Amino acid sequence: MPREYQFDYELRHLVYFREVARQLHFRKAAESLSIAQPALSRQIAQLEAALGTPLFVRSRRKVELTPAGRSLAERVEPLLKTLAKVPGELRALAAGGSGHIKAGFTGLAMATVLPAILREFHKRFPGIRLELNESPTSAQLSALQNGELACGFFHPEAISTPGLKTKLLLREKNGVLLPSDHALAAKASLQLRDLAATSFVLFPRAYNPGFYDRILAAFAKSGVAPHIAEEVWPRANGVGFVRAGIGATFMCPSEAKQLPPEVVFRPLDGPAPESRLVIGWKAAPTLDPALAAFVSVAASEGK
Repeated sequence: MPREYQFDYELRHLVYFREVARQLHFRKAAESLSIAQPALSRQIAQLEAALGTPLFVRSRRKVELTPAGRSLAERVEPLLKTLAKVPGELRALAAGGSGHIKAGFTGLAMATVLPAILREFHKRFPGIRLELNESPTSAQLSALQNGELACGFFHPEAISTPGLKTKLLLREKNGVLLPSDHALAAKASLQLRDLAATSFVLFPRAYNPGFYDRILAAFAKSGVAPHIAEEVWPRANGVGFVRAGIGATFMCPSEAKQLPPEVVFRPLDGPAPESRLVIGWKAAPTLDPALAAFVSVAASEGK
């Protein structure tokens, strides 16, 4: 056993001390502990010898805590309460009823499927703490590989990432988000070739290569080249640029349910990039129970 964890007393000594400190009466404490009073007195004497200081002042009329005894009593109570909770917490952890999950997400996830997943998960597993961090797909994939994230909501690459398991949650053809005063805003639907003269606000390709390449492929099929005015991240900043009239951007219908008045969403006919969203986690023979519970809820709530 490591030297720093070698003690001259045992847990029972602290339990006996706590009861005497609570009762300030050896006979009553012995009865509460269901041991003989002389045996209790010996246990307390052993603890005092181990700590090198008296814990009680004893007289015929009363028992009092010494300053050292009062200090120990203040420390022992929370310690014993914490230890008493350990078995139940471990059982809850093994059953998936408690734990801590670090998860990453993209703006698309928060704008579509993630709020419903979080609502259902917190309702079913209130003892599991979720730590959520917004980050692009590329950062999530790296964090999942090195164990910094337990799971993530991200856009899958064309080639699956080795060592990760994924579950598809969303797959939608994108439309276009335009400033409300754009010349084409009055049309019910558009094609990409209609937008040949329109500037677009995208994101750095390194953050989500799969979706970026699907955008370029859709433009190529339409016979036009995109004019990219800005590349920004996170996704919400792109919407802000559209509101400012700097350009247009892509959006799937699930994101377009609540929009500010400065922008309009229009579906695209013909070639259009497709948004795909998955929940992904590192493959393992058995999943942490808390993570398994979260993945199960996400899979059932996703589209």
